[in-house]
Amino acid sequence: LSIAGALLAVLRGALIVRWVSLGLLLRRLRDPSVTQLTNTSQSGLDEFNPFSESSQLTNAARTTPAAQPSGHSQPAVLQTSVEPTPQAVAAAAQAGLLQQQAELERKAAELEKKERELQSHAASIDPRQNNWPPLPKRCPIKPCFYQDFSADIPADYQRICKMLYYLWMLHSITLLLNLLACLAWFTVDKSRGVDFGLSILWLILFTPCAFLCWYRPIYKAFRSDSSFSFFVFFFIFFCQIAIYIIQAVGIPGWGDSGWIAALSEVHGNLAVVVIMMVVAAFFTLCAVLSLFLLKQVHSLYRRTGASFQRAQEEFSQGILTNRSFQNAAAGAASSAAQSAFRGN
Repeated sequence: LSIAGALLAVLRGALIVRWVSLGLLLRRLRDPSVTQLTNTSQSGLDEFNPFSESSQLTNAARTTPAAQPSGHSQPAVLQTSVEPTPQAVAAAAQAGLLQQQAELERKAAELEKKERELQSHAASIDPRQNNWPPLPKRCPIKPCFYQDFSADIPADYQRICKMLYYLWMLHSITLLLNLLACLAWFTVDKSRGVDFGLSILWLILFTPCAFLCWYRPIYKAFRSDSSFSFFVFFFIFFCQIAIYIIQAVGIPGWGDSGWIAALSEVHGNLAVVVIMMVVAAFFTLCAVLSLFLLKQVHSLYRRTGASFQRAQEEFSQGILTNRSFQNAAAGAASSAAQSAFRGN
């Protein structure tokens, strides 16, 4: 499709150049100097009448009889040559130009029709359809994101990007295990209902927020080498590491099955204590892996040539080119102008 589009673009350019040259020639023929020259020549021909008496007398006076050769004389043959007038030549050229212009317009219309067909065909076969999350076709909820490491991410960054994706999956599994541990804790201790409720909230809240707030920015940063996405990732991922540490500590009443919460139930149900310690180990593993991956991403970030100034430029350009921001700014400006006019 790209090759066909390129060929159509080249053909359109050639037709446009030819069209422009024909238009210049037609304008040249319509030049007042050319029209005046043709009219002057035609008027001179109209004024001359070879059959008038004055013309005959003038021609008789000016011409001298030629000597007749002796012997057999051959009859004179009058050779007539019909030459087209400049007006006829200009009219014929103009008619040819108009015909060529009509042909060019027809070809241009055909090219536009083919281009529209190619665009509609390419739109119907869009390879970048959303494919994440991988839901079955019968599901009424459709995928919301497009994710393809081999197509979007350069080869040097694919490994670290996949590791961050696996970290997010481990994060989600850990929050689910934390909910189960808090449920088990609530079954043996009825005063732990707040921890169980908060564990449900953390699972519902932190799972999508982690995907949107730090995984997707780093995916976009590696895909388009965006300094702004790098800075968003660093800021939010640092907060995520702090949350991992708090969850690994496990302060009772915060909805986290960490080390303190697990050790507080050592003298209670042994199975519940084991589950809570496993969850605390998972939180600790998430914190350690996050620190390691943060260091790896920072080393890659320094090699990409990104900077804070570049991030500011990307942010300002994105804000200024955002249609919603433009509409909001225009509405605010018009409201301010109306209020100022009414105040005056």
